[in-house]
Amino acid sequence: MMEKLEEALAEIQQELWDISKKMYDNPELGDEEFESMKLLTNLLKEHHFQVETNIVDRPTAFQAEYDSGKPGPAIAYLAEYDALPEIGHGCGHNLIGTMSTGAGIALSKIMDRTGGKVVVFGTPAEETNGAKVPMSKESIFDEIDVAMLLHPEGVSRESGASLANDALQFKYIGKAAHAAASPEEGINALDSIIQLFNGINALREHLPSDVRIHGIISNGGEAANIVPDLAVAQFYIRAESRNILDETKDKVIQIAEGAALMTGAALEISAYEIGYNNMITNQPLSDIFTKNLKMITSETVYPAQLLKGSMDMGDVSRVVPAIHPSIGIGDPSLVLHTKAFASQTVSATGKKALLDGALALACTGYDVLSDPALLEKIRVEFEDKKS
Repeated sequence: MMEKLEEALAEIQQELWDISKKMYDNPELGDEEFESMKLLTNLLKEHHFQVETNIVDRPTAFQAEYDSGKPGPAIAYLAEYDALPEIGHGCGHNLIGTMSTGAGIALSKIMDRTGGKVVVFGTPAEETNGAKVPMSKESIFDEIDVAMLLHPEGVSRESGASLANDALQFKYIGKAAHAAASPEEGINALDSIIQLFNGINALREHLPSDVRIHGIISNGGEAANIVPDLAVAQFYIRAESRNILDETKDKVIQIAEGAALMTGAALEISAYEIGYNNMITNQPLSDIFTKNLKMITSETVYPAQLLKGSMDMGDVSRVVPAIHPSIGIGDPSLVLHTKAFASQTVSATGKKALLDGALALACTGYDVLSDPALLEKIRVEFEDKKS
């Protein structure tokens, strides 16, 4: 069956590559990916997928479904296509979007034999306000049996875990005054921010090694001779599990409240981006994907490791069995979120990764469709981990 899927991909490989390069040349930020969405959905429509856009009230999100008309499992491939400011596709989402789309189209060509359906979900803004979070909360995946996403990296790696993440903003409101003539009349909001950073730095000694807290001062005052009446800091707080993240977040909030008490400033706390849960890999699904990838490429597939970043695929993994492996694009020294990584996505090795990755995803989808025992193993492990 791999040969049949490879033939189906060969028929659309130039279109997939052209789309990937167009996305690279015209990078779009999260929730602004209108052209990228159009490129992907137009191709899916050409291959008889029923497409709905603007799902979960996100204009650039979509659901594209091909139903064989016969009973069987539902396979989901998740497409990302948002870029980074200034850097462009330094996370390789131009490859992710085309790999998932290519896998979905290829799988649809052999589903008259297997039954079931395949769904390609367009999931905007992974870098900021990931659409997979509201999708997970709003029952979008309720009828899906497995969900897959393949991420380009320097090397290929099995699906593993990621850090849960929350994005908190601390706004301190003080009172302006002349910093030299009448400082006693002011309340220095920036002093609150400084105390917040000092408190968090002291907290680090007492946190688990997997916890990450990193932030910036986005507003620290207007002029040195004016007591700042407004100061704002934004932080990411990450941890290996949601429970540890919530405990850490409570401690950070207490520090923030203490900083306000120390200076007399008022404090407003808000989330400036959607928080992400940690990734929970489904091992039977991961194992069969890894087996397929090793059959397709001669490159080493390294064992899973904890991803120190965060991703909205973690939220998907809590509602449906899911994997998020990586495929190498020809240079182990590459670092994500750099222009060098973005350039590599449109190289010859980037093109090979696109086609190899789409084929591995499609083969894994076929295995789930055609092997009830495999699907049962996937389901049993998912329920065990969930409980």
